[in-house]
Amino acid sequence: MSAPSQFKKDYYAGALMVIVGVAAAYAASGYHLGTLARMGPGFFPCAVGVLLALIGVAIAVSARTDDGPPATTGHGYGQGMPDLRGCACIIAGILAFLLLGEYGGLLPATFAIVFISALGDRGNTVRQAALLALAMCVIAGVVFWWALQLQMPLFRFGG
Repeated sequence: MSAPSQFKKDYYAGALMVIVGVAAAYAASGYHLGTLARMGPGFFPCAVGVLLALIGVAIAVSARTDDGPPATTGHGYGQGMPDLRGCACIIAGILAFLLLGEYGGLLPATFAIVFISALGDRGNTVRQAALLALAMCVIAGVVFWWALQLQMPLFRFGG
């Protein structure tokens, strides 16, 4: 009886990725896709959805064919409870990005999401998280504000 070994988290994670990818591709097909030479607004989301679904299939297939011992999750916690600190920090980082993106601008929002999310990893110190967040602010400023000319101010005071 190998019923517990058939319950593999990777299999269900892969299936979930397939569902989300197919849903994203379906939603993007409602927009004009265009061609490779002249991409429409739905091309990139559709391509990302298809890639997500393909990666999900690969993960699910590898989970079904893997007969080795179950791998331990991050930080050697085994198959016990997930690390809620990481989950909470990622959710808090996203919420901070939404709030600061609306009222503070691109750089404060980028700093907040990277800093708070990095604190979810128990291996990071506050200093490491701050340095990573500063580096990502520079990259976000160059890529999104300067190169792509995203219509979001670097700094905004209030709404």
